[in-house]
Amino acid sequence: MIDLQPHLESSLVILEPLSFRDYDDLYEVASNRNIWEQHPSNNRYTESGFMQFFNESLNSSGAVVIRDRASGKVIGSSRYKLIDGTERVIEIGWTFLAIPFWGGEYNRAIKKLMVNYILEKSGTVVLYADKNNIRSQRAISKIGGDIVKELNFKHHHPLKSNLTFIVKERIED
Repeated sequence: MIDLQPHLESSLVILEPLSFRDYDDLYEVASNRNIWEQHPSNNRYTESGFMQFFNESLNSSGAVVIRDRASGKVIGSSRYKLIDGTERVIEIGWTFLAIPFWGGEYNRAIKKLMVNYILEKSGTVVLYADKNNIRSQRAISKIGGDIVKELNFKHHHPLKSNLTFIVKERIED
């Protein structure tokens, strides 16, 4: 079975298993309302919204905290999830970053670590993005994600429509 909470490092970031001790530092990042403006769960900047998200992340056994390698500071989190009914299809999602780390090399470094790890260990990587979340769709496309279908996502938001992306190849520099 693949470890869904690996310790991964690059020259920019360190990903390590999420723990209770990360709550305060991660909430400091998540409390910025602008991070969540295009997200279906746009209340995660509130203490109650974040606490629910954080607890779900801890209970998932697939969440990682993201640290800036240079400073050691927490800059976000992400999560792996084995797709139900499969043995080799892993979702990468629930990713958020502090705004100063948006739009470029940090997201690419994070996704490179996460995608390449799964492709080496498992098989298939999928990502979902809300149909209206253009920011996430662009970020997924930048790492080589191809839209494979649109679906009604009934997990948390039964009225929301999502796009499913698949990444088939390693992310190279």
